[in-house]
Amino acid sequence: MKKIKVLFPFVEAGFGHIMPMKSIEQTFRRKYGDRVEVVSSKFYTETGNKHLKKYEQMISRQVRIYDKFTAIGHVASVSTEIFGAELSSFTAIRMFAPFAYKAAMKHMEEISPDVVFSTHWVTNYYAEHMKTKPLTVMYCPDAQLNELFEYHSDLNMISMPYGYLKALRKKQYNKQNMKMVPFLIRNEAFDYCKDKKELRRELGIPEDNFTVVLAEGGYGIGKIAKLSEALIKEHLPLTVIPMCGKNDKLYNHFMSLKPSEEVTFRPYRFTEQILKLEAAADLFCGKSGNILAEATFFGNPSVVTNCATIIEKKIADHYINTVGSALKELSVKKAVKMIEEFAKNPALLEPYKKEAQAYHENFGSEKAADVLWEKITEVYPELL
Repeated sequence: MKKIKVLFPFVEAGFGHIMPMKSIEQTFRRKYGDRVEVVSSKFYTETGNKHLKKYEQMISRQVRIYDKFTAIGHVASVSTEIFGAELSSFTAIRMFAPFAYKAAMKHMEEISPDVVFSTHWVTNYYAEHMKTKPLTVMYCPDAQLNELFEYHSDLNMISMPYGYLKALRKKQYNKQNMKMVPFLIRNEAFDYCKDKKELRRELGIPEDNFTVVLAEGGYGIGKIAKLSEALIKEHLPLTVIPMCGKNDKLYNHFMSLKPSEEVTFRPYRFTEQILKLEAAADLFCGKSGNILAEATFFGNPSVVTNCATIIEKKIADHYINTVGSALKELSVKKAVKMIEEFAKNPALLEPYKKEAQAYHENFGSEKAADVLWEKITEVYPELL
């Protein structure tokens, strides 16, 4: 008998969609890969099609624009709410890039999946429009469903209670097609749940310095430069680690700076060590997004200094108001002052650390993989 084909298509849109996809793909493959065919797809690049490549570049470019000009990001978020899921999806996918849509549908038909699991709304849209529609499952990595994530799928998952309860108030969702699961943090994160001093020794940074990791998404655009420049002038035993992502210009700029004698300054380009660095830190500082989940997983408080879209504002609100592990300070000057106070008196962070530690069980892709399998076997009972 031909195996059921389960597709996990990766989309680069700020990396917040790639990380949860990687997590569940690995877990699902480990648990159920012997019973189905698991297909991991770099959907936009693996065929070499120029229209698909350009479309993914357009998606990631939009993220960078929103990071740089937050007003545009907020307008875009409001626009999708005004026009709704159907029209917003049609415009973003078919009207703006018809050749990419045609190529994407051809590629999806070539893969011919029986099940499509999406962490970005665009691949779910393709799956919903196939000649023979597969089972569609969509995980929203945000605090709530935006309109693009409200396009039809057979099963939906989300990790944050506010978004889950808000979705259930809408007619198209119920407890059968909308599930709340733990946040799909990268599986490697569990490897770094150990003593911070040990991690710092492995990284070659001071064991006793107050350690701050700064990030502005995968593209290093935002307030990270001003924050880092101010922090490295402090005359305190600080370790300042800015994550530049794919922004080589920012990294080269940082490498030209000279910190005060008391400060250890370690800029990083895009690195596979980011989880280890986050685990070794005392504090995360930067733009809202799924990196707040990772900081919280490691029991670290966060200072949110930027929200590029309404989606990111809702994510920040979740960790500030529901979890209680984060604070918001949009002023660079005040954020630096806040970090300075935390460095002088780390006990000030204890309430936020306790809330982060209390939320530790709400991470991991085991449950989501099981929910996905349960839905697959409901549609394909012969797998049981």
